Amino acid sequence: MSEAAPAILRADHVGFAVASLDAALRFWIDGLGATLEREGEMAGAFLQEVTGAPDATVRMAVVSFAGLEIELLDYAGPDRPASPQKPFHPGFAHLALMVADLPAVLARIAPHGWRPAGTPQRIPVGARAGTLVVYVTGPDGATIELMQPADTAG
Repeated sequence: MSEAAPAILRADHVGFAVASLDAALRFWIDGLGATLEREGEMAGAFLQEVTGAPDATVRMAVVSFAGLEIELLDYAGPDRPASPQKPFHPGFAHLALMVADLPAVLARIAPHGWRPAGTPQRIPVGARAGTLVVYVTGPDGATIELMQPADTAG
């Protein structure tokens, strides 16, 4: 007999490591309309034990919208990679957002350095047939999937 699955209470937040907390805040607040919830700094043994980042410091902020909290982490210290992974690399994650007007969102986020990976496409079959979808990648390499439901697609 297998053990019972752990009791997951709820999803809490999504986190993104960023190259510049200030630039990231401009994108999330000005570009997507999020609300700044809190800011802070962490360092020392606590940070190393939680994240595995030796001798690092981190400036952090939490923003929220649509009932979701996004944690932005600006790490400083050794072992910081120079280039981000690609969305198709194993272990890479993305956040998916439903939007009412995909072209309007693309226009609003472009000044913040976020670019589509390709041309928005309609899902051809299945439960989400007709949904307009595209990945956008930010200056730090983070990826957001933008989805416009078929019933709002023009």
